[in-house]
Amino acid sequence: MKADKKFEWLLECLIHIIGRASIKTEEVDAIVRKGKKPEKQVKAYNLCDGALPQTEIAKKAGLDQGNFSRSVQRWVKSGIVFRFEEGNEVKFLHIFPIPEKSNRKPK
Repeated sequence: MKADKKFEWLLECLIHIIGRASIKTEEVDAIVRKGKKPEKQVKAYNLCDGALPQTEIAKKAGLDQGNFSRSVQRWVKSGIVFRFEEGNEVKFLHIFPIPEKSNRKPK
C-alpha cells in the first residue's frame, strides 16, 4: 500500500472512531431520517463513503439533485458528513454508516 493511500485510510478510520465516540447511532439516524422518504435518505447517507461524486449518490439513492443537495447540506452542518473536493468532483464522507432499518421507537 502506498504511503498516500495508507494515510487516507488511517484518516478515514480516525474520522469513524471519533464519530462513534461523539455521537450515538440513534442521533445520526434521527438527523438522516428527517423529512420525506427516509429510506432514500438513509441510502444516500450510507453512499457518502467518499467514493462517489454527489450526482452519482443522488442517482443511486433515487433522489433528485435538489433534494439530495439540501439533505447533504443539513448533514454537513450537523457534523455527520464531511465535504471534500477531488479534482472537479464533490464527494462526501459520513462519520459511520447507519442501519437501513431504524431501531428508534416512534414518539
